[in-house]
Amino acid sequence: MPNKPIKKAELLAPAGNFERLKAAVRYGADAVYLGTTAFSLRNMADNFTLDELREAVRYSHERGVKVYVTVNAFMRDSELASLADTLVSIADAGADALIINDPSVIRTARRVIPDMPLHLSTQANTLNSEAALFWHEQGVSRIVLARELTIREIAEMRLKLPETLELEAFVHGAMCVSYSGRCLLSNYIAGRDSNRGECVQPCRWSYEFRERGKNGEFFTLETEPTGSYILNSRDMCMAEHLDELIDAGVVSLKIEGRMKSILYAATVVNAYRMALDGADMGVVMDELNRISHRPYTTGFMLENDREMIAPDSGAYIQDYRISAVVLDYDDEAKTALIEQRNRFFDGDTLSILSPGDVQRSFRVEGIRTEAGEPADSAPHPCERLIIGCREKLLPGDILRQAN
Repeated sequence: MPNKPIKKAELLAPAGNFERLKAAVRYGADAVYLGTTAFSLRNMADNFTLDELREAVRYSHERGVKVYVTVNAFMRDSELASLADTLVSIADAGADALIINDPSVIRTARRVIPDMPLHLSTQANTLNSEAALFWHEQGVSRIVLARELTIREIAEMRLKLPETLELEAFVHGAMCVSYSGRCLLSNYIAGRDSNRGECVQPCRWSYEFRERGKNGEFFTLETEPTGSYILNSRDMCMAEHLDELIDAGVVSLKIEGRMKSILYAATVVNAYRMALDGADMGVVMDELNRISHRPYTTGFMLENDREMIAPDSGAYIQDYRISAVVLDYDDEAKTALIEQRNRFFDGDTLSILSPGDVQRSFRVEGIRTEAGEPADSAPHPCERLIIGCREKLLPGDILRQAN
């Protein structure tokens, strides 16, 4: 049975590159957040050049979607000389807000782009109303709350804040074992600074404990022969509790994942849009279980649910993979022009992912090249092919297959 639509809140989606931005917009995001090639905490994402940012803003605004740009790296003095020019360029591109955490960026932004809204990153680990008011006095208009808060604490904080200060919270995606994302483990182990976008995720690795015996010898303590993933957090999933978050005063629901695939972006955004629009929660959770993820948790949000660690493996659960993206559909011929992403065969059953429509599938009835040559399979990445499909498809639909 469908649920009642949930009270209005912004659905904020990650956009690691232009393709994922388009997917997030198409599948129901109200706003996207992305990084440029400077001062972003996801240096290993594709990120956007300033020219690409202008195009991304234009594309999003034409579809009624806002664009927030991350300038959330921890700054060094040597980098401050170029900061002002970068901020001005982002503002000139038409961005709707900056996501920041370093006071130097706040101070510079207020000087060179005083009208730009500032959203304070979760890495500022704001846990109380006095801290939130302090940042509001510095010009911040939205707080991205620390992930260590409970829903009850968020509601209590909201009562003490002015309406001019908005609250945003993460609702889905990878959790970090460190305090609000501030971690030095990667620096120590690999020389890669997690606070400057270079984390190698050592929290996902297997570790083993050793105990020193009375004669100085070491004895290994194991829970599994391969060691234990003692720092490996589960992924957050708050899809079943969005109404509680919104009632607590959260106006923006944030999905983590600028490094994730187009299938991840489309599936998660679509699932949360369906949840907000009142879809059956069983269907929503089925969708979220189909994508690449670690075991789910509600994190710190629910005070009686603190199952946080996934000790058996740092790997992902992945039930479905992307097969193709639909480019066009011929309703008369019952064929689709697609761009292949993973190999599939003539006769395979593919599941359709379309905005708000996730329960259809079809059997591939013939594969041929654009030149008309028949093929038994689609083996070449990004090859454009024509496939037989009796289910109506739309450009931008994603075809996927169970593993």
